[in-house]
Amino acid sequence: MSLSELFHKALGFEDLSIEEGMHLFEQAPLTELMYVADELRKKQVPHGKVTWQIDRNVNTTNVCIANCKFCNFYRIPGHAEAYITDMPAYRKKIQETIKYGGDQLLLQGGHHPELGLDFYTNTFRQIKQEFPTIKLHALGPPEVAHICKLEKMSHRDVLIALKEAGLDSLPGAGAEILVDRVRRLISKGKCGADEWLAIMHEAHKLNITTSATMMFGHVETVRERFEHLVKIREVQAKKPQDAKGFLAFIPWTFQDVDTLLTRIRGVHNLTTPDEYLRMISISRIMLPNIKNIQASWLTVGKQTAQLCLHAGANDFGSIMIEENVVSAAGAPHRFTSKSIQAAIREAGFEPQLRNQQYEWREIPESIEEQVVSY
Repeated sequence: MSLSELFHKALGFEDLSIEEGMHLFEQAPLTELMYVADELRKKQVPHGKVTWQIDRNVNTTNVCIANCKFCNFYRIPGHAEAYITDMPAYRKKIQETIKYGGDQLLLQGGHHPELGLDFYTNTFRQIKQEFPTIKLHALGPPEVAHICKLEKMSHRDVLIALKEAGLDSLPGAGAEILVDRVRRLISKGKCGADEWLAIMHEAHKLNITTSATMMFGHVETVRERFEHLVKIREVQAKKPQDAKGFLAFIPWTFQDVDTLLTRIRGVHNLTTPDEYLRMISISRIMLPNIKNIQASWLTVGKQTAQLCLHAGANDFGSIMIEENVVSAAGAPHRFTSKSIQAAIREAGFEPQLRNQQYEWREIPESIEEQVVSY
């Protein structure tokens, strides 16, 4: 099939096969790929604004037994630097988050061998009791799978308990590449691809909104990237009609500073800005049933992220008042509420503050500008 035929198919919101997507990725001129993705963005997000968010990534614990080869954040059980975040720390961080205009915690941590369902439900309830307006975007599928194994409970029952305790939405953490060959090499201790997808499908059936991610630029092949995209699309197609399912897709690049994957296996992130723009464009083209595509400024920087807004992306993500995991592997980029809006305007768009449900928010009058120091 010719490039023009594939572009016509994409513009009609038809599902492209793995082979068709790979052909576009490898053969289409970047400008044409960006143009098609931008046209799809205009149809799916006709208001033309670029959304952004204020939230804080708070880690429940850094203790983890998954042993991911790309993670510098985790500590083994009993390590001198191991911690579990307590309520006084949450209280302080949430009060700061509200001061800076935030409305949500992205609450994640490691696979702690001793922290079961009660730990998370009690934590969620206490946070909600003291801060009822704060949303909890918490625990990716691998963490849910870990809780299920500890408790010998089903995905459904654990998700119901978490939702009743205050879980508002589920982030797309731990997806990496949803192909088990890759997962065995980089994140053997996490759930497999099928379980990740099954947990997300169960969340959608419970009307828990989610997001999906992809970490690329390490040991995966181009075909495996496209297998990942098609699996995400298929799960979204199975969601109940009244459920939102995956609200957004966020592809981001492997950060390689001092990771085991780099030190032991010699794997480096060689992703270029051109390649990232191609992946953003392809994400919009391959995922016609997911409305929002987010540019990962944290991993690719301001200028590349700005170009993504002309390549199918419509969202700039969060200013991340706090972020510890990706930063520990070398991601150096930072934004404040003022500088993220300035970056969006520089790219030719109007910034619009949103919440996790992609509903628009007014910028709080009492907002304070945070000092970026982490």
